[in-house]
Amino acid sequence: MYAMVKSSHFPMTSPEMEPGIWSRLPEEILEHILALLPLKTFLSLRSTCKRFHSLLFSPSFVSKHTSSSSHTDKSKTPPPFSSFLLLSHSQFHRQFPLYDSIMNHWRKLALSLSVPLFYAPAHLLSTSNGLLCFSLPNSSSFLVRNLLSRSSKLIEFPTHPFAFESLSLISTSHGFKIFMLSSGSSSNSAIVYDSKVHSWSQFPGFDPILCDNSHQEGVSCNGYLYFTTAEPFSIVGFELETGKWERMMAELPGELTFIRLVNGGKGKLYMIGGIGMNGISRRMRLWELGEGGKDWVDVENLPEMMCRKFMSICYHNYDHVYCFWHEGMVCVCCYIWPEILYYKVSRRTWHWLPKCPFLPEKWSCGFRWFSFVPELYALV
Repeated sequence: MYAMVKSSHFPMTSPEMEPGIWSRLPEEILEHILALLPLKTFLSLRSTCKRFHSLLFSPSFVSKHTSSSSHTDKSKTPPPFSSFLLLSHSQFHRQFPLYDSIMNHWRKLALSLSVPLFYAPAHLLSTSNGLLCFSLPNSSSFLVRNLLSRSSKLIEFPTHPFAFESLSLISTSHGFKIFMLSSGSSSNSAIVYDSKVHSWSQFPGFDPILCDNSHQEGVSCNGYLYFTTAEPFSIVGFELETGKWERMMAELPGELTFIRLVNGGKGKLYMIGGIGMNGISRRMRLWELGEGGKDWVDVENLPEMMCRKFMSICYHNYDHVYCFWHEGMVCVCCYIWPEILYYKVSRRTWHWLPKCPFLPEKWSCGFRWFSFVPELYALV
């Protein structure tokens, strides 16, 4: 046990530390030493002995390696893993480009999903707190996977065939939920899977005229999953515990051409919207929901030249536009364009993320970005 730790990360000069002394180290000191290892190295070492493996789930070790605790105190050691912007496309077969938003460089993620039905490329649908949700080919099943802990759960949908317009993965303190909007011949339904009870529940949907873009994910915030509606624009929330729908009462700004929501963490809700007339956006603006949820507070305008570029990309077809939050950034994307426009909240500045260097030039649509922040203890 001592020899493996020594050779992996702590080369020593003679005289060497006696294994007998190492074996008698107090538990808290050994734990502190191992906590300094890169997480990838420790995950390899945990198979060395039962003591190492059990250490992975001790309260103090968990507190050192959860992303939430690592980001709370900025004076502490940075988290042992990076955060990524993950790009999905139908032409990627078990491999995804990642942009490391901490190290500012690109890399590739190779997926190994050991599932009996995995004969063709799975389709990435949603991410949440280190969990990824895939639909599996030729089946009515989903796979939720934590890549860092190498744990996964295969979930069968209760009926076959199944169809849905929107799917959202929501990580919770005791597992995860999958929310689906499904439309039948006569009505809409909200269908929720709860990993805590290992079962599906069905709730009434909302009127079809409320659907703005059925392919948009819901935005989870304060126990609700929020959606935007078609014109006249409004925001509706689905309470995850009760299955009830509510319309948000905060008055929206005028002259909107489209709206998208983003969960900014810590209970904050942002809104991206186009401003214009006759369905044509001339400006794009960011708002934050005010205290008490009664109004939308203006945050920042997108600079004119950047706005022109973005509007030319989406050709004023705002169904192509989607947004999400990633590590202090409000990301604005378009399905037909491989770049990301993002707003850095702390600096109050807008930027473009460069095009991924791994993309062939001929690909022109079907791009889907996700926020991927590895979390060892996200439960599957």
